[in-house]
Amino acid sequence: MSMVTLTRIPMAMTVPMFEYDFMRTAFVAAGIAGVLAGTVGFFLVLRGQTFAGHALSHVGFTGATGAALFGLSPLAGLVGFTLIAGIGMGAFGEKLAERDVAIGMILSLALGLGLLFLHFYTSAATQATALLFGNVLGVDDSALLTLAVLAIISLAALAIIARPLIFASLQSELAEARGVPLRAVAVAFLAIVAIAVAECAQIVGVLLVFTLMVGPAASALNFSRRLGLAIALSAAIALIEAWGGLTLAFYTDWPTSFWIVALSGSVYFVSLAARRLAS
Repeated sequence: MSMVTLTRIPMAMTVPMFEYDFMRTAFVAAGIAGVLAGTVGFFLVLRGQTFAGHALSHVGFTGATGAALFGLSPLAGLVGFTLIAGIGMGAFGEKLAERDVAIGMILSLALGLGLLFLHFYTSAATQATALLFGNVLGVDDSALLTLAVLAIISLAALAIIARPLIFASLQSELAEARGVPLRAVAVAFLAIVAIAVAECAQIVGVLLVFTLMVGPAASALNFSRRLGLAIALSAAIALIEAWGGLTLAFYTDWPTSFWIVALSGSVYFVSLAARRLAS
């Protein structure tokens, strides 16, 4: 073997992955985001609000670029803007027609502002690309702590509203007749979704948030219709996809986001096949 060939051997093949501090941090960050996305995303799919998750990811890009434009933390802008938009979407209405119109209007406004911010933000194209496609390897200890705190708050809030949320999701008319405040539940849930979207954007970027938020949940529902088991499966699948994507990216030098998307798609198609075989 020549010296030229030797120099082409990737460093990743000769050095253990967890020897690097940034990889350990990335695994923790991806794990936090994966569990949160899988859990929250399950209810997003159950309620038929995947369009809301998609819209909030684009809104998040507007918030992040706007914050960076004014010299603020992109993560703060991402979380803040998605949170405001999520509350706004929930406040406009619980009925499907009202909800979709509200989401569409907020999405259109956010995209318009995002285009304006990006016009003035072209000098930082690298950071803009990271926002679009994610940069989990760039998460530092400060950002990791923020992600952990936000995840704990989100999961705690989800646990508090879980019973009325499930009731409203499965039997909305009966829930309303029993006195469940549907609009308040919708606002609280979409606020939680907004935080989850902001976390996922750190891993796969705002363009691919749909992957971690919806793919694992849809797969879990194909594998099991038992509510508790399906929620656990959704979180586990999202975690495996996030960690698997990081591992494959390390050993192939291909983008982490690509591998997460590829794994998510593969698992979903396997789940479809398994569902058809079981029926």
